[in-house]
Amino acid sequence: MKIGYFLSSEEYTPAELLAQARGAEQAGFEALWISDHYHPWVDAQGQSPFVWSTIGALSQVCRLPVTTAVTCPTMRIHPAVIAQAAATSAVLHEGRFVLGVGTGEALNEHILGDAWPQTDVRLEMLQEAVEVIRELWHGEFVNHHGKHYTVEHARIYTRPDTPPPIYVSGFGPKSIELAGRIGDGYVSTMPDADMVRRFRESGGGDKPCQGGFKAAYADSADEGARIAYERWPNAGVPGELSQVLPSPRHFEQAAELVTPEQVREAFVCGRDADAHLEMIDKYAKAGFDEVYVANTGPHWQGLFDLYQREILPRLR
Repeated sequence: MKIGYFLSSEEYTPAELLAQARGAEQAGFEALWISDHYHPWVDAQGQSPFVWSTIGALSQVCRLPVTTAVTCPTMRIHPAVIAQAAATSAVLHEGRFVLGVGTGEALNEHILGDAWPQTDVRLEMLQEAVEVIRELWHGEFVNHHGKHYTVEHARIYTRPDTPPPIYVSGFGPKSIELAGRIGDGYVSTMPDADMVRRFRESGGGDKPCQGGFKAAYADSADEGARIAYERWPNAGVPGELSQVLPSPRHFEQAAELVTPEQVREAFVCGRDADAHLEMIDKYAKAGFDEVYVANTGPHWQGLFDLYQREILPRLR
């Protein structure tokens, strides 16, 4: 299994994200995820840099493959612009770039005043957006007049030799089946074997499956749990609320119903190597090919040291 590091754009400044990328490469991680947000989930996280600027800078500080986890190419940014941004990113990273996409959240996508569509419409928009992106990557002039998007006489000139793969995120049955039909790979944050099986049976076959989890490195599990609850109380918000709540303050209101124990269950807290290995093993048993760990809080160098010293050697 490939072990990567998840850069949390919601929590760290651009300079910190670049420092983490360097540290992850030095520690022996094999790849990077990076989140694409306009807002953080809650104000305690406090950041949200423009991901495409950060991805460009990442190409100058490390050589790890990068996947967006994930970009919503349907509302906040037109898919024709995402196609250009991803093509440039693939050129800068010399082919070590994957465009991860999903249907997004109202938190980030409502900002231009568009109504937030129902799930079936969002899936329909995502499928058309992926079609537009791939058509533009052929390098010819494109005229597209679809149900949701129009592209008029557009051509992308700066392109990699091989178009980047597109991995699709999915949690519900319909989104996972769409990922199986149109994706070059699958993205999830749950170590659920049934989800992986549905992806593979829906057309995904033996394509790569990427999963990710959150950690809060600290001197003790209790201290890690305190940091996790302070920074990511939204980790305990249930069901579809994460897709429909429109602002950080709404997530903060919903998180008032979340207990510290619920957040603790969603994180690997502290510095126990066995706890990290146990979580990674859950993803391996669920059928994932790659797993990415995100740190929350200020002690990310401690997490890198732990993985370099105790976790990555045991996995290899």
